[in-house]
Amino acid sequence: MLRVSEFGTELFGAECGINAEVEKQLEMGKKLLAAGQLADALSHFHAAIEGDSDNYFAYYRRATVYLAMGKSKAAIRDLSKVVELKQDFTSARLQRGHLLLKQGKFDEAEEDFKRVLQSNPSDKDETEARSQLMKSDEMQHLYSQTQAAYLVGDYYTVIGLLDEILDVCVWAAELRELRAECYIKEGEPGKALGDLKAAAKLKSDNTEAFYKISNIYYQLGDHELSLSEVRECLKLDQDHKECFSHYKQVKKLNKQIVSAEELIQEGRYQDAIDKYETVMKTETKVPVYTTRAKERICHCLSKNQQSSEAIRVCTEVLQLEPDNVNALKDRAEVYLLEEQYEEAIRDYEAAKEHSDNDQQILEDLEKAQLMLKQSQKKDYYKILGVKRNARKQEIVKAYRKLAMQWHPDNFQDEEEKKKAEKKFIDIAAAKEVLTNPEMRRKFDAGEDPLDAENQQGGGNPFHRGWNSWQGFDPFSSGGPFKFKFHFN
Repeated sequence: MLRVSEFGTELFGAECGINAEVEKQLEMGKKLLAAGQLADALSHFHAAIEGDSDNYFAYYRRATVYLAMGKSKAAIRDLSKVVELKQDFTSARLQRGHLLLKQGKFDEAEEDFKRVLQSNPSDKDETEARSQLMKSDEMQHLYSQTQAAYLVGDYYTVIGLLDEILDVCVWAAELRELRAECYIKEGEPGKALGDLKAAAKLKSDNTEAFYKISNIYYQLGDHELSLSEVRECLKLDQDHKECFSHYKQVKKLNKQIVSAEELIQEGRYQDAIDKYETVMKTETKVPVYTTRAKERICHCLSKNQQSSEAIRVCTEVLQLEPDNVNALKDRAEVYLLEEQYEEAIRDYEAAKEHSDNDQQILEDLEKAQLMLKQSQKKDYYKILGVKRNARKQEIVKAYRKLAMQWHPDNFQDEEEKKKAEKKFIDIAAAKEVLTNPEMRRKFDAGEDPLDAENQQGGGNPFHRGWNSWQGFDPFSSGGPFKFKFHFN
């Protein structure tokens, strides 16, 4: 006897009455099976059975291929045919019992193992049959405990018992569905997904499994996967009431979210905010969608530089989900805009703790730290009284107003004149930096382009005294308020 796989492919001396063509098909199938060419091997065993529908050996061979392909139901059908045609084919009955046990069909499996023991088997088959029979008895005992625990609502105990049973009965769809139900009852729907997906494959036309999977994904906030799974349900039964109703809800919500994300990609942030507000009206029963919508509104407000609203909405999200990295980053960005550097640093540091080496967060944190350090020295935005996102026109306007106000010629008192001179030089320096794109970029990155320490060729020209500018009217170059400093 020669065994080729877990369940065996045995060679027997008897020819089983096969004709030459059938024998040829069996031989070809055998070679292809040994080479791992399962589909081709299967076609030859099909042909052998067509040539001789009573050839139990051909069914046995084909069952072996089905098992190698993971098609246990088809394998059981063929093994049952083998047993029907040859009652004393012990190996086929033993293999069928093993498969039935994997499916959780304890009574049928035990019947096969007992019949093997009654048939004067070989020592090896007898040992295996007794081992499998003991295992089946053990599983039945555990299942009885499972039923008792389920009746009293002890779902954690049920889950623990089913863990043991399913290690053996891996193809038991009903037991997997029971464990999934217990996970759901214990408030852990995510853990139910694996069992439900397996049950959907193990049981034909399992619309209920697809419906439950879709619902779990929906409750977890994954509308796209929810839509995909409910479509699988409708493929099996287009008139399934629950699936169709759920499909309409998920499809509507998914369409709104996709549309909102497209608006964000286009930079149409206010339109995206409006769309996400519609999302919150569409789905009011599942809190995660309100939170996700607020998270995206927080992002849009941040990008739209609507600072106070952005901070409010982002904070609402973070009260619900303190570890929400996206909300932390968006709020930090707004804090930077509002020159609240310490708050921005706290948010970036929190985001860093809950992200996996996000390089952008590290760069933004470094930038915020530089800006804080910079703010403790000289801040050109504050000098001119403009925001960090001010346009050049706003900067020039603020400069003109302050330059006129603090021009030293406006002051007679020596102390006041000295104060005005310093103020005027700071104002002029601020205007020079903030209206020069390259200098402003450096300043925004945390470097003061006029800091003497950063100058390669010596000191900062703005560090010269007011005397250097006496006799020069900064407002006379090219008309009123068009003055620009020039340095040698």
